[in-house]
Amino acid sequence: MGVMELLLLAVGLSMDAFAVSVCKGLALGKPKLWQMAAVGAWFGGFQALMPLLGYLLGSTFQQYIQSVDHWIAFGLLGFIGVNMIHESRGGKEEGQSASLHWRPMLLMAVATSIDALAVGITFAFLQVNVILAVAAIGLVTFFFSGFGVRVGGVFGERWRGRAELCGGVILILLGLDILLEHLGILA
Repeated sequence: MGVMELLLLAVGLSMDAFAVSVCKGLALGKPKLWQMAAVGAWFGGFQALMPLLGYLLGSTFQQYIQSVDHWIAFGLLGFIGVNMIHESRGGKEEGQSASLHWRPMLLMAVATSIDALAVGITFAFLQVNVILAVAAIGLVTFFFSGFGVRVGGVFGERWRGRAELCGGVILILLGLDILLEHLGILA
């Protein structure tokens, strides 16, 4: 996986966190810089932690499923992408409060990073520098989430669906790219 694919993956994964951050910004009204950074740290931290855990889990079972690893990567990324597209069309509504208390933030951070756990499992089957991937995903999510809080404070709910739609399409295309490369259709 090249640097450009890695960045696209990071952007795609960060879209759930961005969408929730927009809602958080909407609840906060006029967010302060520390609030933007706090939301970014929660979401970016968990988006970095989950693929690392997924990678460790996937590495444990790599030898048993190596012959179908590209289909697993395609299936997981496709499923996550389709889910995000469904959510962008109003498939799930999340109420937001202005609270930055650790309990609701922990729940939101875990909920928005479950897909990153699945992506981390695919890292075990691909040629990926895991440290670079985890850092890129965490940093991109940190900045997108902080920016999302600001966007939510300014523009509100109308950007949420578009962010999830874009993230879903990116993940599906990346899964397709992995599958086609493994099958020798793309060089």
